[in-house]
Amino acid sequence: MGCDGGTIPKRHELVKGPRKVEKVDKVAELVARWFYCALSQEKLRRPIVACELGRLYNKDAIIEYLLDKSPDKTPMESASHIKSIKNVTELQLVDNPAWCGDKESIKGDKYDDLQAARFICPVVGLEMNGRHRFCFLRNCGCVFSERALKEIKAEVCHKCGVPFQEEDVIVLNGNKEDVEILKKRMEERRLKSKLEKKSKKGKTAAAASQQEPSADSPGPSKAKSGKDCVNSSSGESRQIIFTKSSENGNPAVPGKVNKASSSTKRSIADSEDKSEAYKSIFTTHSSAKRSKEECSNWVTHTAYYF
Repeated sequence: MGCDGGTIPKRHELVKGPRKVEKVDKVAELVARWFYCALSQEKLRRPIVACELGRLYNKDAIIEYLLDKSPDKTPMESASHIKSIKNVTELQLVDNPAWCGDKESIKGDKYDDLQAARFICPVVGLEMNGRHRFCFLRNCGCVFSERALKEIKAEVCHKCGVPFQEEDVIVLNGNKEDVEILKKRMEERRLKSKLEKKSKKGKTAAAASQQEPSADSPGPSKAKSGKDCVNSSSGESRQIIFTKSSENGNPAVPGKVNKASSSTKRSIADSEDKSEAYKSIFTTHSSAKRSKEECSNWVTHTAYYF
């Protein structure tokens, strides 16, 4: 039944101790992070985007994830913080001229170098394979190694010239401490954007309420015809004539000299002049008739006396 036949058992064969923790292969972990999409687990292919926590995704996978609104949708921890396409930035990557792709390892008769990277830093030339820390700028999406940003300090992007700040620099595939710092920045940035949107909405609502005419203030239809005195900014009083609506039905605008009103004034003045002229003519004719009648009467009287 065992332990016979000259066998000598050892202690670890008889006593069960604690299990050893399985160590994760670092090379395999780096390959999974830097060469595969964090959402779909497929190989990274352009266009490649990165979130505010520094994770790499295929843009097609992010779009499909956002469009899928079915109730059976499984929540993904790697993309739970992505609410819209604005939360990711498309990366401007530089190809590695020494990278030949997967063509050499098709037959299987050559060594497949897993550390060979597809992209490099455009300033220093380091390969983006996970051994070196890489960052990207949230404003423009350009990718650089952390060494390049430390050695060549500038407030402008080395590639496209877009200005940036320290808060705009996001570490790609950082450690736990980096992810915590980036998460705090992300929450602060989103809260700030919400407050700005609320303030803009309040300003637009106030402007719209000011533009709408109040119910107590009289409109152009309620304005009286005649002359109204309006005090100007200099303190002088000006008389503004509110004319009636024209024949076309368009109401006259108060405070402005209207062409129709000036024409009506001219026509009234001309009619007054004409009436005065007619009166003068009538008076001259009547005076002439009276003089003739007086002359005839005088002639008859003189003849009677003679």
